Amino acid sequence: MAVLHNPKPILAITMGDPAGIGPEIIVKALQLPTVWRVCRPLVIGSRTILEQTIQRLHTSLPLMLVDGHDSSTTQQVFRRGRLPLSDPFSKPVRSVRRGRASAQAGDMAVTCIQAAVRLAQARCVAAIVTAPINKQAMHLAGHRYPGHTEMLADLTKAKESGMMITGGPLKIIFTTTHLALRDVPKVLTVKKIEKAIRLAHFSLRQLFRVKKPRIAVAGLNPHAGENGLFGDEETRLIRPAIKMAKAQGIACSGPHPADTMFAKALTGAFDGIVALYHDQGLIPLKTVAFGHCVNITVGLPILRTSVDHGTAFDIAGKGKADPTSLVDAMVMAAKLAPIFLSRRHIKMKIS
Repeated sequence: MAVLHNPKPILAITMGDPAGIGPEIIVKALQLPTVWRVCRPLVIGSRTILEQTIQRLHTSLPLMLVDGHDSSTTQQVFRRGRLPLSDPFSKPVRSVRRGRASAQAGDMAVTCIQAAVRLAQARCVAAIVTAPINKQAMHLAGHRYPGHTEMLADLTKAKESGMMITGGPLKIIFTTTHLALRDVPKVLTVKKIEKAIRLAHFSLRQLFRVKKPRIAVAGLNPHAGENGLFGDEETRLIRPAIKMAKAQGIACSGPHPADTMFAKALTGAFDGIVALYHDQGLIPLKTVAFGHCVNITVGLPILRTSVDHGTAFDIAGKGKADPTSLVDAMVMAAKLAPIFLSRRHIKMKIS
């Protein structure tokens, strides 16, 4: 294994669900100079699927297969106008039906993620960037994860991890993610909220170099409960969690009424926000930065970013998919990788 000194980090780009828009946005993104200015992309996916995608888009982007090489071949592989590809499948895969969830497609998506994680753990890539997966397809294949975040935590044996999504001036950590709204009050605990506050503090300091992050914690109920008038989660769960975090030296405040908290964050009042459930954070985030949000899994021993959208089965295979969010995720990964790796004293290698 040869140590690489190229300042542009190698990023593993997972194909996502092959029945969705993942392959298309990858092919489109790798044609853009923005990507090549900041990183060396290595796609993890099916040669068959990527070749079909290139043909369907009527573009000229020759595949460069990567399967064990040294630094002398690296510069030949990572050049704009090519698609460096690592195919993790032992046999050529059959075509998948676009726009429909299937066990085959779900299993392919998971296989690519597993391969990318192994490369990151072996220090062959600086970070992984994931195209969207379909949770129904993943479940049909027997992979019972709620989503990427939980899968990556399991694969890396991370003790604590969480989902941060950034967009514009907002950086939001989620206490719960993919969960029915009716179940949110049932699963919220002081420990889970305190963990989200800690992850927000840690990631803002470690990744974004904010020396003393100011973190706002949202209330669950209208007007943050109005002193128990509209619910007791604020007094029973959220305030004790904030008190615990403050005792650790974390600058956090709340619970704040969610209907005003995000507006204050947009003016710079807070460095980060702890949202209690999926849509509480994502509705304001996507209102101000739709298409330019980046998902970062924090707390992992590897760096991972992702797009802010799903598989878009309704437009899969039609050439309409916009690669902007994937490009933003790659740019973010390239920006954060040197910071992330330097904090862990990791020497970059590739095999």
